[in-house]
Amino acid sequence: MTRILIVDDEPHIVSLVSRAVHAEGYDAVGADDGPEALALALAGDIDLIVLDVGLPTMDGFEVLRELRGSGDTTPVIMLTARSGTSDTIEGLDAGASDYVPKPFAVAELMARVRSRLRDSAASAPTVLSRGPVTLDILARRATVDGRDVDLSAREFTLAEQFLRHAGEVLTREVLLSRVWGLDFDPGSNVVDVYVRYLRSKLGPDRIATVRGEGYRWD
Repeated sequence: MTRILIVDDEPHIVSLVSRAVHAEGYDAVGADDGPEALALALAGDIDLIVLDVGLPTMDGFEVLRELRGSGDTTPVIMLTARSGTSDTIEGLDAGASDYVPKPFAVAELMARVRSRLRDSAASAPTVLSRGPVTLDILARRATVDGRDVDLSAREFTLAEQFLRHAGEVLTREVLLSRVWGLDFDPGSNVVDVYVRYLRSKLGPDRIATVRGEGYRWD
């Protein structure tokens, strides 16, 4: 599920935008200061960020510069109550994808969110390869050593997560959210079951178990 990080130190703004995000069928994550926002953004499971400039401790410009300095290319829409061309220029030069002044119309903000998500999806690779395993995202086709492998829709989406984040530890909570859209249930073993399915189809040594944390594509 698409996850949008909403960063603002005004709770009513976070709540307002979160409701609009949920109405679009996306998942919303909130933060009210710069360091928290940066940590969430760098966790690797955010698809777009709505980022206020006027944040405590670390302002939005600094968060954006740190994010881009790390190599992260997540689309960022800046929000600001400040007026003046210089702030707009600073935000765009720091790597912002778009800039929306406060007060804003929620409908316009969501139109910009949809537009940036479309741009991001269009630029994402459509063929993922890790060693002998290849996924063609558009054709929904999986191959191992050039041989077609039949994957269910859930198996394909789970495999896509592993290949997109090869070498990273993906927790069960993260996989449940991204593949099944569920809140974390410590009693659920659905992730473990589907990892076994993938191992049987893609190779037993491709997905490593990281004890106490989750799984990693090696």
